[in-house]
Amino acid sequence: MITVAFFNNKGGVGKTTLLFHVAWMMAELGVETVCADFDPQSNLTSMCLGDERLDEIWPEQGERRSIYGAMLPLINASGALAAPHALSIRPRLSLIPGDLALARSEDRLSVGWMQASAGDIAALRFTSAFGNAVGAIGREREARLALLDVGPNLGAITRAALIAADFIVVPLAPDLFSIQALRNLGPTLRDWRRQWAERAGKAPTTIDFPLPRGAMQPAGYVVMQFGLRDQKPVRAYERFLARIPAEFHRNVVEDADTVPPIADDPYHLASLKHYRSLAPLAMQANKPMFELRAADGVIGAHVDAVRACRADFRSLATALALRIGLQL
Repeated sequence: MITVAFFNNKGGVGKTTLLFHVAWMMAELGVETVCADFDPQSNLTSMCLGDERLDEIWPEQGERRSIYGAMLPLINASGALAAPHALSIRPRLSLIPGDLALARSEDRLSVGWMQASAGDIAALRFTSAFGNAVGAIGREREARLALLDVGPNLGAITRAALIAADFIVVPLAPDLFSIQALRNLGPTLRDWRRQWAERAGKAPTTIDFPLPRGAMQPAGYVVMQFGLRDQKPVRAYERFLARIPAEFHRNVVEDADTVPPIADDPYHLASLKHYRSLAPLAMQANKPMFELRAADGVIGAHVDAVRACRADFRSLATALALRIGLQL
């Protein structure tokens, strides 16, 4: 199973929406896919599920059917990772639900990261929990792809989730904030990759659980929600679009010798326009924009927009599969 995290430490770029649509499209293209919501804000979970199902997985009393519920024995130091739950969203697509309570594990994961540097088994078990939860569900569902949603920050929860990823997809907005975020992202991923390799290298041979690979290789970037005029980006964004390839190659890939223009950059997976009024309809229906129908309020010009959206995400899913070596 190939594991891909969608991550940018700059929030508000449409990371969760992007992951949700890619996951649905991958399932539509025949790939058994698992989504995991490791962002304590749990936006992916609320996007996938209605309020009634959320009440079922987050009961006031009793077992929480979420990643937090699976990690609770580790958080309480009372046992190993519990069997994680996964919910079916559509054929070939499952979700490991997130949980707002996951934020309570931030301090424990931070301490565990330090203790893991000395080969502490309990700390390594805790730090590996996200990867082992995804692996367990992947084996159960015979999945070929796992997509991880993580928080827009550089904290301990995000770090523990990202070391479970083989690849990273970076959603970007064509603005100065995303340019600055790339300058944080690249060095941080390299530090975490090196630090996890050191910790894994010190793990005792007696451990009875797998350690995440911690590869975190850049799969590419997606430019999100730019305005269009006559099918071209508006001028205010053009200068930032032109800067993105060089910044990505310099800071994330560490290859700034030959930087192609964005149209020819193999790391440029897609540029997606703002679908405007389709987004709230999709949120209300708990489905992707390209699955909206007349019963969901799609009429008139919306029909063409839905069709264009489907083509855009099919193209993106195909490009991503090629980058990560996933056969469709």
